[in-house]
Amino acid sequence: MKRTALFVMVILLLIGTVNVFAQEDITAHPACPLCGMDRAKFAHSRVLIVYDDGSTTGTCSIHCAAVDMAANIGKTPREIMVGDFDTKTLIDAEKAIWVLGGSRTGVMTTRAKWAFADEAAALKFISENGGEKATFDDIMKAAFEDMYNDIKMIREKKKKMKHHS
Repeated sequence: MKRTALFVMVILLLIGTVNVFAQEDITAHPACPLCGMDRAKFAHSRVLIVYDDGSTTGTCSIHCAAVDMAANIGKTPREIMVGDFDTKTLIDAEKAIWVLGGSRTGVMTTRAKWAFADEAAALKFISENGGEKATFDDIMKAAFEDMYNDIKMIREKKKKMKHHS
């Protein structure tokens, strides 16, 4: 019985440690440097880029990550992590199961781009919201294809907000 209790305590401690570690990127980068959005609020879409020079950038979305990578073309991303849509924990963006499009509004984009660690979760999302399964390369290509319309949409939203305040 003591062994079982000890085992359960160790597992709970490890889970707590993983959750704290998973949130470290939000502590280090609380707001997106490009748009100012709260990365904790957008934990399900946030991105953490680790460049080959050791520098890191934390963004709210794959849209802002694409902007950052374009602006830092001289730096090579060593690692790109993205928030899992369901668990909000960081996962490897290149290994994620991505969903492109669908009825759910995207973050900083008109064509949504969501990452999932689990294929079954991605397929469930598609069955409920539409969209199509995609690779990381598909998502990055779409992010750059969508850039002009997304920036135009963001500017129009900000202009409307300015007039209503």
